[in-house]
Amino acid sequence: MFGFRFIKFQPNVYVLKYRKGRIVREGLGLAFNYYSPTTALVAVPTESTETPFIFRESTSDFQSVTVQGQITFRVGDPKKLASLLNYTLDNNTKRYISEDPQKLSQRVITVVQVLTKKHIEGMALRESIRSSEPIATHVRDSITSDKVIQSLGLEILGLAILAISPTEDTSRALEATAREQILKEADDAIYSRRNSAVEQERTIKENELNTEIAVENKKRQILEAQKEAERAIQQKDHEMKKTEMEFYIKNEDQKKQLVNLSAENARKEAEAKAYTVSTVLKAVEALDPERLKVLAQMGMKPDQLIALAFRGIAENAGKIGELNMSPDLLKEIIKQK
Repeated sequence: MFGFRFIKFQPNVYVLKYRKGRIVREGLGLAFNYYSPTTALVAVPTESTETPFIFRESTSDFQSVTVQGQITFRVGDPKKLASLLNYTLDNNTKRYISEDPQKLSQRVITVVQVLTKKHIEGMALRESIRSSEPIATHVRDSITSDKVIQSLGLEILGLAILAISPTEDTSRALEATAREQILKEADDAIYSRRNSAVEQERTIKENELNTEIAVENKKRQILEAQKEAERAIQQKDHEMKKTEMEFYIKNEDQKKQLVNLSAENARKEAEAKAYTVSTVLKAVEALDPERLKVLAQMGMKPDQLIALAFRGIAENAGKIGELNMSPDLLKEIIKQK
């Protein structure tokens, strides 16, 4: 009534009350009466604001990507912001008399886009779409010290890049490339598995061949050992036979020597006997045959003498006219036999 009004602000709204161009009252969540014809009210919200953003940029290989994310900020210095932007309220409608408060988020997004552009322009497409987190970290660090943000008195609470996406055609091309790469890797895996199987089979074959070679070598060693044993046995037999032969030869030599010695002895005995006989013959050559007979008959047994007598009778049978023999003589001869 008559221009006097009452107003009450929320606790998160910083209020500046101007009268005649001078600040007469300021603070958070104020409630007061004022005279509208001479009073100007400036209300700056200090609560955090979450603002999504989406914009297009180009990579170093001239590919277009879409950057989608969200930034969270709040007004840290309301008086500084109020000195740059018009946050004056209409006394009748309690609405802002300018569009500056609605443009604040766009100003912040513009700064984010400029800083993001610097990073994406230095990256290739494949690298950029995989670098959302590193880019968000760099932009968050850079925007905190940005002069525009500091001049507006804003505090950056957080920044997140949700996705960096290529165009639909590029995405399909990348998907095709990735799909081909996956298929190639699958083929490589199959090839590697088959190659591994072949390698394992080759290893098994080599092990089997090595085992066979080892078995053959062992057989050869056994055969060589048997041959060596047989050779040693043959050599031993040869040595034994040689020893026996040498013994036989030595024995034969001894026999030869013995035979020669026996023959020599026999010869000498024969020579001795011949000498004896010749000596005897020489001794008896001068004797009369009848005397020799008498000498030969000396020492004979009776039956031998009777036999000689009968022989003499037989030789002179033509001269004997009649011969009478007594039974006693024949009986005596038969008894002696």
